[in-house]
Amino acid sequence: MASASATKTAWAVSGYMLCSATLLIGNKYAVHKVAAPSFILWAQLFGTAVAVKAAHLLGLISHLDAIETTKVRAFMPVALIFCATIFTNIKSLEHANVETFMIFRFSTPLCVSVCDYLFLGRHLPSSRSWLSLLALLVGAVGYGTTDSAFVVKGYLFCGLWYFIFCCDQVYLKHVTSTVKMESNWGRVLYSNLLASIPLFFMMGSEVETIRNATPEALMVVMVTVVLGTAMSYYAWLARSLVSATLFTILGNVCKVVSIGINVSLWDKHASPFGIACLLFSLGAAYFYKQAPLREKQSELPTVNK
Repeated sequence: MASASATKTAWAVSGYMLCSATLLIGNKYAVHKVAAPSFILWAQLFGTAVAVKAAHLLGLISHLDAIETTKVRAFMPVALIFCATIFTNIKSLEHANVETFMIFRFSTPLCVSVCDYLFLGRHLPSSRSWLSLLALLVGAVGYGTTDSAFVVKGYLFCGLWYFIFCCDQVYLKHVTSTVKMESNWGRVLYSNLLASIPLFFMMGSEVETIRNATPEALMVVMVTVVLGTAMSYYAWLARSLVSATLFTILGNVCKVVSIGINVSLWDKHASPFGIACLLFSLGAAYFYKQAPLREKQSELPTVNK
């Protein structure tokens, strides 16, 4: 049983890390080809919901939660936080390079680890884990001294993303533990479908850009839809199997792949010392050990059918 659980966790984590690394670069390239971040995000969310429902109707997915009022109410905050997180992510990438975004990303585990203790019933990190988290921050600060594209607007969007992202990590972990679903695909359907609704009304200023998009550009967007579907599935699965802090660190680890690809595709990137600082942060993540659950946890309400 333990071996099966470990295999499932490894599979979920590997899938999440691969999709996370490639989708970040895919979003950056998609925004470069089609300067319509709201449209790109909506296409990913709505496209994922349609793909999941179609796969269920075709028998490719055996179990999928039906749309129910109680679950819609439970997932509405998830959808709003999810939507805000990804939107500020794309806006950050629109105004800043990938490395600028990384400095904020690498420091989030410090905040999330405290939230894990305060809200999700886990112990505080061990001394070794605290040192690991601090090393992550040191690496990020080291990068900050070498940022080759300081853009005030970019940093403002990154700061907004930071706050929303920490809320996202904690609340979505809470939902996986308290909202009963028939399958992981149900979480994917609910979160993406509900989050796509507000995005549809935010595309008004991008209509002309969408109309002028080339077939090649729209194909790039379609590729991000496929990546988004896979990302959503593996993210929800991994989130249900590990702590919020470890999930956050796993996301950071895969970013070194994004940085490597980014350096090869775009001219503006960090200096060799900046890259070394980010690699140091990723190395520090290796020494983090997930904090165990406390024996007594306060009961949290569950949502059933």
